[in-house]
Amino acid sequence: MKELVYPHSYRPFIDQFADHQGIVDGAYRSTWGEHDERVRRLTHALGHQLGIAPADRFAVLAMNSHAYLELWHAAFMGAGVINPLNLRLAPRELAYIITDSATRVVFADATFAPLVAAARKEMGDEDPIEKVVLIGEGDVPHDLGYEALLAGAEATMCAEPEETDPVVLMYTGGTTGLPKGVLIEHRAEILNLYHGAMTLPSMEVGAYLLQTPMFHAASMFGILGAAAFGGSTVFVPMFEPDSVMAQIEQNQVTDTLMVPTMIGMCLTHPSYTPERLASLKRLIYGASPMPEATLDHLLRDLPDLQLIQGYGMTESCSTVTLLLPEDHTPGSPRLRSVGKPAFGIHVVTQDEAGNVLPRGEIGEVCVKGGQLMREYWNKPQATEEVFRGGWYHTGDAGYVDDDGYLFLVDRVKDMIVTGGENVY
Repeated sequence: MKELVYPHSYRPFIDQFADHQGIVDGAYRSTWGEHDERVRRLTHALGHQLGIAPADRFAVLAMNSHAYLELWHAAFMGAGVINPLNLRLAPRELAYIITDSATRVVFADATFAPLVAAARKEMGDEDPIEKVVLIGEGDVPHDLGYEALLAGAEATMCAEPEETDPVVLMYTGGTTGLPKGVLIEHRAEILNLYHGAMTLPSMEVGAYLLQTPMFHAASMFGILGAAAFGGSTVFVPMFEPDSVMAQIEQNQVTDTLMVPTMIGMCLTHPSYTPERLASLKRLIYGASPMPEATLDHLLRDLPDLQLIQGYGMTESCSTVTLLLPEDHTPGSPRLRSVGKPAFGIHVVTQDEAGNVLPRGEIGEVCVKGGQLMREYWNKPQATEEVFRGGWYHTGDAGYVDDDGYLFLVDRVKDMIVTGGENVY
């Protein structure tokens, strides 16, 4: 009997908490039951109105919103493969991704619909797009509106996906190289959720604030976790310190994820007071270690706050290691690490010949676990190379200490990190 598909976590939660407030998105409010009805309408519309089969890709280019969450959940119900597009893309990059993925339907908001139109000019006769669906309102190029699409659909359930069906095609960033599409199966995403739940302290969520961009792998816990671990979801369209603190204060947010730069911007904002963040119980961060001054500031103002650092990448559904709250002691050498492997994940370092190195020796960080991607889309040689020897090769250099903590020291690949995103 299959288990590693999202409906098996989502449906029991919806049945139990249908009448509870689930979504807070500006002036928009809905219960989880209302959210689920919209998701079911969307799955019907994707298949019957837009012609999207379960293995077909549909793209989203938009700021954070309840509609974006509905699109994610529709994919995880089995309606199609979601292709969340990076908001930083130039038209030429966007054109490459759309043609490479053979995306026929794009959902965009008014801010980014003009970028889709510019990409279509770049593609010319190779443009595979059949429909652009506008999220919200705006005088921008589109074929139909999102709300009209849902209004014309039936609130039915689509066929449940299989564990090995693809569900996400997420492209890495590119500078000198072309972006690579990371194809992820249902089982990998659910195992990633399970790995986190089995590693972290109590996973009960009150209210989760989605402020990291929803095209990014770092947002996956917010996208899937709130509706699996008992919470509501609060949105900000894009990060802005005062807006984030206002949402936390007004909606008594208990959980969120930020990069240290975002945390620092909140703590140094003129409107910051500890009371504005007092409802937070757990703060997950990643992309870089927490600066000691920022950590001291946080623990002084919010001594009961649980801090968790995550390290991972798109290819691992976002999680490889976690640095837990008990390791966030000022002055501890473990703060220079990225923590220990999450439950169910094996991490070693290897030399150039693929030999596993002893503890303490620097080599390439290599990973095994069920949360890893299936492949790079249309790139069999790159897939074979990154999985050589039966391990996923991260491109990061580091070492594992005697207590099992992973310390990163450099990059093996010619790659930079910008805003927490890998750029090749």
